[in-house]
Amino acid sequence: MVAVIAFHRSAGETGDEIMGVEMDVFRLGWLGVLGVTLFTLGCASNPERVVDPRDPWEPYNRAVYRFNSDFDKAFLQPVAKGYQTVTPEPVDRGVTNFFNNIADVTSAVNNVLQFKMSRAGSDVGRIFINTTAGVLGFFDVATNVGLPSYKEDFGQTLGYWGFEPGAYMVVPFLGPSSVRDNLGLVGDIVTDPLFSFDKNRVYWGLVGVRLVDRRADLLTAGEILEDAAIDPYTFLRDVYLQRRRNLVYDGNPPPLEGQGDFWDEVDFESSEGPRASAPASQ
Repeated sequence: MVAVIAFHRSAGETGDEIMGVEMDVFRLGWLGVLGVTLFTLGCASNPERVVDPRDPWEPYNRAVYRFNSDFDKAFLQPVAKGYQTVTPEPVDRGVTNFFNNIADVTSAVNNVLQFKMSRAGSDVGRIFINTTAGVLGFFDVATNVGLPSYKEDFGQTLGYWGFEPGAYMVVPFLGPSSVRDNLGLVGDIVTDPLFSFDKNRVYWGLVGVRLVDRRADLLTAGEILEDAAIDPYTFLRDVYLQRRRNLVYDGNPPPLEGQGDFWDEVDFESSEGPRASAPASQ
């Protein structure tokens, strides 16, 4: 879980607030030590590996992936399965809708930063309708009246303005990411309405419920990943990078350098399929 650093007010800090900041610093320091340890262990293994240019830190990433998987199986999965078992489906859907409504705030900000004003207007309309008619977002009324959900984030905004994704990364506890998306995560945290809450039991309760709800929604996808993929790490990496590229370009990414379009090689006037290149003379 991300250790959120609260803004300090210029006056009137209480002892609890100071202690909370100290705990945040401690958590960040512990997370850094964990990352360095995993990086060292990962880079010490398999020195003759073939390096994927998108994933130059693969040994470290695989070490973090194994750590995250073990942590997930030991703690998050059991809690998520219990939550899914005891929570009626309509309630579960309502909780998901509530947090999706909160996420629309971040999406609206990022659509404005990308000058996608029609999408920003849709996000603002969703927030207004779902917060009022949808009872604080527990009912997704906006989708039913034709306002689509875009869910833009700061990683996508950086990509829109030309920032390359950089190296693929697996972040402890958080999972797949990239250098660009890690930078964008800072903006996502700051624009998250929950960030403005006092760091009390209500705040941490909402953070915990959102985490468990998201993990419960991904239980089926996780089972498919484990059962279908020969190498779950590689499969997850490729899916993540492809999805993020698709999101940055709003579903219409340009061809990657060195990769042509398969359909350009298809002769639709012939029944012989793709045109074969003439064999080179011997």
